This record gives sequence, C-alpha cells and structure tokens, in this order.
Amino acid sequence: MKLLPNLLAVAVLAGLSAPAFAETEFDVIGGSEISFEGLLQADFNKYNADVAQLGSTGGTTAGDGIDYDQGMRRAELVFKGKGPGMWSWVVGYDARADKFLDVNVNYKFSGFTSLTVGQFKQPNSLEELSSTKNNDFIAKAMTTNLQGLSRRVGVGITTGGDNWTLTGSAFTRELTRNLTAGNGFGARIAWAPINETGNILHLGLSAVEFDARDGGNAVGTANFDRDGRARFRVRPDSDLTGTRLIDSGQFTDANKIRTLGAEAAWIHGPIKLQAEYMKSNISRDSNPDYGADSWYVSGVWNITGESWGWKTGTITTPLPNEPASGMWQLGLRYDKADLNDGNLVPVAGKPPQVVGVLGGKEDNITVGVNWYWRSNFKFSLNYVKVNSDRYITKTSATYSLDPALNSHTFNAVVDDSPNILELRAQLYW
Repeated sequence: MKLLPNLLAVAVLAGLSAPAFAETEFDVIGGSEISFEGLLQADFNKYNADVAQLGSTGGTTAGDGIDYDQGMRRAELVFKGKGPGMWSWVVGYDARADKFLDVNVNYKFSGFTSLTVGQFKQPNSLEELSSTKNNDFIAKAMTTNLQGLSRRVGVGITTGGDNWTLTGSAFTRELTRNLTAGNGFGARIAWAPINETGNILHLGLSAVEFDARDGGNAVGTANFDRDGRARFRVRPDSDLTGTRLIDSGQFTDANKIRTLGAEAAWIHGPIKLQAEYMKSNISRDSNPDYGADSWYVSGVWNITGESWGWKTGTITTPLPNEPASGMWQLGLRYDKADLNDGNLVPVAGKPPQVVGVLGGKEDNITVGVNWYWRSNFKFSLNYVKVNSDRYITKTSATYSLDPALNSHTFNAVVDDSPNILELRAQLYW
C-alpha cells in the first residue's frame, strides 16, 4: 500500500501550522477526540569504507553505491482518538517504509491498569519502547536493532504504580504483510526506586519467546510461510546501508527464539547514563542450539541544563528551556554484538573446519550531538567508528573493495573497520 505524495505534503503543512510540539486536533466524533501527529526524518550517511562496500546500490535511498547514501528515514502519520470514556485508539502508518505502526484500541481500567488489543510494541528493550523522535543517536544500538522486538499484533495488559510498571503480552505476526511473524509471549517489569525531579534510577528486566518464522514471500511463491527460519544480522549503526558486517546466516531448522534482557538508566540533572544487555537463544531441530548476545552503554549530557522524566517504564525527553536557542546534547555510546557460537577445528592439509556458527563480532563507538530547536525540530550529527571481524568461508561480492577477497572462494578472518558520518534533519508534531 502506497500513500500519494500530495497526502504527505498535506501532512507536512498540517504539522507546520500546528501549535509547537502538539498534535493537530481534528474533531470530536462519537465521543472520541481525534488528533493527528507526524514525524519526518531525512538522513545523509557518508562512508569511509574499509573492506565491505556500505553504500546502497538500489532501493529507496540514493548514493553512488560506495561513498554515501541519502533519503527519507521515516515519514510517520498517526491518528489518535481519546474517548468515549476510558477508551482510546491509534492508527499509525510509515509512508517511507510502507508499513503500519501502532494500530490498536486501549481500555484503561484505572490510572495504571489498561488492556491493549491490536498492533503495538512488545515489552522488551528500553530504547525500542522509548519515543523514536527522541532517540539519543541517529541509529539505535545494535542490541536494539538485533534483538529488540518491535510491533506485533496481539493482546497486552499493563499495570503498575507511580514508580513501577509490569506488562505482559501474547502476540502473533506483524500487521503488514510479509514482515515479521511467529506466535509468542512477552513480559517486562520496570522499576524506578529513585524517581524525583532531576534524579532518577531505572531498572528493568524483560523476556520474550516466539516461534521461528521469518517474514514470508508473496502468496504462491516458495517458502511462503518461512516456518523454521531465523537469522541474526545487524547493520553497523547506520540505518541507510544495506550491508551487515556480522551475520549468523539463515537457519532453516529453527524452532523457538528466546531473548532475555536487562536494562538500567541513571539520571542526575543534565546527565543520563543508560545501558542494556540481551541474550538470545535459537532452539534448532537438526543442529545444536545457537546463542548470541549484545550490549551497549551510553551517556548523554544536556549542555543547556534540561533533565529527563520517567513515565510508565520509559525515559521521557523534555522540551528546550529556551525554545529560541534550543536544547543542545552531547552523546557517547559503546555497543558490542557477538554472533559467534562455535569454533575452528584444525584439519591437516585443509582449511580449518567450522564447528557451530561463526557469525562474527562487532563493537562500535558513536559520538553525537543533537540540537532540539524550538519545539518541533531536531538536527543530529553522529560519527561512528566500527570494528568488526568475521570468518568467511565462501565467495562474496560484498568484499569487492579488496581485490584479494573478490570473485573467489577463500577462508579467512576478515577484519573490517570503516567509519561513518551521519546527519539527520527531523520535523515532528
């Protein structure tokens, strides 16, 4: 399903004419107060490649295939309804990715307990559950992109109090055809033992388990349902590149995927420290089970003095104290992912034999600056230094930048350490 360009233009004009940082109120229909929100993000990535080519050679981003990519990252349009009574609803769509966002109805039994039916973000990953428009860095951490479970259709119930929240859900596939699938369950508990203005300590645990079932092909084609298929791979903290430097490869005998997560954040005035760790296991029918893990730790300093808040288990970002000059942030992140679950066994006169899975390791350092100008604009600049290594045992055109690794079968540990410059311009209302 594609939205017409003029509809997107109308949405932009509606956002620009709306009050600062406020949804556009439309009407009251059937006792439901209807409003409209939007998020537009435009990105530019400049690559200094080492071995693998990072630039896009097709798709909706544009570049020369090696040095850079540019394009819309998100074009989100969201309608919300509040009422009648304790009911509320939301319908969201991303015109850039051509997929549905939150599409659900919610009933609030009390101030802290509610039931949600439809498509919504599942209960794992602090960064994934936090508002996209307030991400600390242009690309989410590898942990979030690799193991964070985003939106699925299901039923969820949330309860809690002033400083804690507990969510449980049962879910199935994603609403948009041919995207993620697999029936499962999830739960997350978050607790803020310290929850004061400018002084917050957040702790959380999460768990999800679901059937291994990659997004399928079109109806009538081979492997339509993708049962038994699973794969762990992740981009090098760059949303526009199509290249993954580490990759477990495609499993066809997978059964269940289970991910456990731990999260923490500490806020003291204009300083925020945040960290997450996730451990995943794929049970397999014909081969040994596979495990992977990843983690990140980040720090953000609001130079202009603003602090953060805490609401229903997530960190909230403030508006600038001085809208005309805006809010300035400096950020630093280290993230690491390990897709190796195996080893090399020496074989006389031959290349070593891989026992298990050697998907590779990667660790990245990201330095960033954000400028929230007035109440509807954000501009970001990030520099990402990547360090990866992966044992390669096949011919791969991906490594065409290095003639020694191109167009023949090879067995080698490939060390690939590019760096990436990223820019983003954002409008939201």
